[in-house]
Amino acid sequence: MRKLLLLVLLIGWVVQPISAQQKKPISFEHIFSDTFSPEGIRSVNWMDDGQYYTTLERTRNDIELRKYNILTGDYEVIVATTDLRVEGREEPIIIQGYQFSADEQKILIKTDIERIWRRSTRENYYIYNIETGETTKLTKSDQKQQYAQLSPSGDKAAFVQNNNLYLVNLETGKEKAITTDGKHNHIINGATDWVYEEEFGIAKAWYWSPNGEKIAFYRFDERRVKEFFLTEWGNLYPGQTRYKYPKAGEKNSIVKIGVYDLSSGKTTWMDVGSENDQYIPRINWTRDPNKLAIRRMNQLQNKQDLMLADVNTGKTEIIKTETSDAWVDVSNDLRFLDNGNQFIYTSEESGYNHIYLYNMDGEMIRQITNGDWEVTHYVGYDDKTDRIYYMSTEDSPLERHLYSINIDGTGKQKMTDGDSWNSINMSRDYKYYIETTSTPTMPPKYSLHERNGDQLRMLEDNRALQDTLSAYQMPSKEFIKIPLEQATLNGYIMKPHDFDPDKKYPVLFYVYGGPGSQTVTKQFGTGQRPIWHRYLTEQGYIVVSVDNRGTGGRGRDFEKQVYKKLGQYEVEDQIDAAKYLIQNYDYLDAERFGIWGWSYGGFMSSLVLAKSDIFNTAIAVAPVTNWRFYDTIYTERFMQTPQMNPGGYEKGSPITYADQMEGNYLLVHGTGDDNVHFQNTVRFVNKLIEEDFQFETMFYPNRTHGIYGGNTRQHLFEKLNNFILENL
Repeated sequence: MRKLLLLVLLIGWVVQPISAQQKKPISFEHIFSDTFSPEGIRSVNWMDDGQYYTTLERTRNDIELRKYNILTGDYEVIVATTDLRVEGREEPIIIQGYQFSADEQKILIKTDIERIWRRSTRENYYIYNIETGETTKLTKSDQKQQYAQLSPSGDKAAFVQNNNLYLVNLETGKEKAITTDGKHNHIINGATDWVYEEEFGIAKAWYWSPNGEKIAFYRFDERRVKEFFLTEWGNLYPGQTRYKYPKAGEKNSIVKIGVYDLSSGKTTWMDVGSENDQYIPRINWTRDPNKLAIRRMNQLQNKQDLMLADVNTGKTEIIKTETSDAWVDVSNDLRFLDNGNQFIYTSEESGYNHIYLYNMDGEMIRQITNGDWEVTHYVGYDDKTDRIYYMSTEDSPLERHLYSINIDGTGKQKMTDGDSWNSINMSRDYKYYIETTSTPTMPPKYSLHERNGDQLRMLEDNRALQDTLSAYQMPSKEFIKIPLEQATLNGYIMKPHDFDPDKKYPVLFYVYGGPGSQTVTKQFGTGQRPIWHRYLTEQGYIVVSVDNRGTGGRGRDFEKQVYKKLGQYEVEDQIDAAKYLIQNYDYLDAERFGIWGWSYGGFMSSLVLAKSDIFNTAIAVAPVTNWRFYDTIYTERFMQTPQMNPGGYEKGSPITYADQMEGNYLLVHGTGDDNVHFQNTVRFVNKLIEEDFQFETMFYPNRTHGIYGGNTRQHLFEKLNNFILENL
């Protein structure tokens, strides 16, 4: 028996290495294939009764809108693309987005989406009647619309077209213009201008009142904002895209808030103050259809007023003011309770972002959550159980977990497990939620849970992808703490699957590093960049990422010490982290350190190469090279204006340090980048030429900040990959 056992163990010992050797290597082509792409659940919407949810599912020949039974998993097809027929249209109506009416008998379907900027689109809309099976076009116009939405009663809809807001009666087909002064690059009604869209994260800028009798909307007067233009290369005579882009220190749009009354046909303008150099980052209807909440910020964004407006008179009252010695963050976490007397609000006034309960007069009732950790997302409040649901970093800033707590601050319960990253989609009645969970080695799993956390069933476990991953030579990812004199930083180290501690490995840092961001998280990496990093490790590289001071998840003081000093503390931390790793990890080749990043990361990698004698190779994709070239909202939030902080702008510009650049440098940019303008690269290139620094560049004609389209991404990553293999 002992001989047999010994033989089995010996065979196992022999077979194990052979099995490992038979694993397949990651190829460069995997970056652009779906081999390592997880399955997901698209466009989940909960039905009002809480017993069903709907999703869009792509079949071999169709796109289906399916209605799932929560408990059984059975589904019925409500409508499919092949069912959508309308006279005068030959091509199918591809379902790209949808919204149910309040009685869930009509569906507003979005199709033919045309992207404008990062979040803004224009498209065609159709109404599908579930009972009759009829499909009708939302409007008689032959032009595309924006941001259409059904009224709470479902018998009307509103939309934006050509910078004006329109109302349509679905029963009569009658259309009416709510505004008439909209004009390109002059006046915008119901949609945001470029800088609000990019930096405040809102594109749709109009909202139905709870009873559907009024519409609150933004009006942007862009006339004083200077134009920027992008050259459209390709034709014999290149064209231009001209749009309003306020650069740091320049004028913004003048913003007004109007409320349109459907019964009277009149618009009342809310009193937001006489100051033109201010922002209105959010408006929200309260439970009272006559009260609108308006959040107003000063130009430097270090003061935020929460105001209540009487929509019938326009009169406003400030009920809460929040200030900061740096900047005040804007969030969507403002919820007015059904009792009409209270609201829930998040703030980092305690030093960490937490949940508070207030009376409608702005008096704080209590701080509901508390601790040296961040509430990263307020999920919702169930008034039937008095439970609040939220995501937080309480376990670790590298993780996100779901918690629930009583509104009086008692009975806190953690509802997700493991060293994982989670996101939550909760039903409207708070009885169920869909949990998406992943780890660095586990692809996302989608599971259905009751509100107490009990799992009902697995919706998608990505088992097939997990099996695929196990068949390939995958790198390991080690999470580390880097104890520097100025701060302890979080980081990770990716090593080849056949890592040998006695060898010396070249090192590539991946950096973003901007305020509130994180690259060091315990979630599964999807997309081209993570796959490229995995590929590089299998080519014999160590890939490292470090979250410097200024990044998110660790409270106000850690993040906001970079105020007025972008590019100073963050760069110091990346360089000092590299020094620490060299001193403590013998397998790192101190002569072969590189760094790369995109956008803010490209800004960082350029500065690191200029200021460090450790890094000898850098790639910068679409970098800011002078904050004077970037927009008002983002830049002035962190740096004040160039007139107020000239020294900070100079010290935070790679152009300032062009004479210190040494080593291998690749600079990449799209000429059609509406966000970080190609101007940044042009000015930096001129300065590098002046300093006689030899470097490589690659520009992509007409490509935006994401640098994509056709074969673009493959060409880009081949360029990045070859540069690293040849120079690091």
